[in-house]
Amino acid sequence: MAELSIREMTIDDVEEVHDLDEKCFSSPWTKHIYYREVKDNHFAHYFVIEKDEVIIGYFGLWIVADDAQITNIAVLPQYRGYGIGKHAFGFAMQYAIQEGAAQLSLEVRISNTVAQKMYESFGLKKGGIRKEYYPDNKEDAYVMWVNLI
Repeated sequence: MAELSIREMTIDDVEEVHDLDEKCFSSPWTKHIYYREVKDNHFAHYFVIEKDEVIIGYFGLWIVADDAQITNIAVLPQYRGYGIGKHAFGFAMQYAIQEGAAQLSLEVRISNTVAQKMYESFGLKKGGIRKEYYPDNKEDAYVMWVNLI
């Protein structure tokens, strides 16, 4: 696979990221949410993953005081299975540490065992369940977290 790059998401990326989101999730965010996150939310940090200058994935996190929360992480279906999500998650963890976060958390579908195993490989533990967290099918989510320091 060609070289991948990770860079900060800009307003100019929102259309392409939204299209990617629609291919990855059954309940994607609206374009308005992305615009607001990138432009107005000073706690938000979003990144795109590019291959040959085409966005093939993205991820985001909020950092508030010493707490980081992964908001989303997505890789186009045809690029899954190559470790891209793992690379992106590792980047997000290192970024959170660099920005002073002491812990990191996220929500993951109970049915998404592939993602859970990947998060566990980084030391995340299941800390609770958010009932009916996902609006598309009311699926529960595990809350997973890890201490970063």
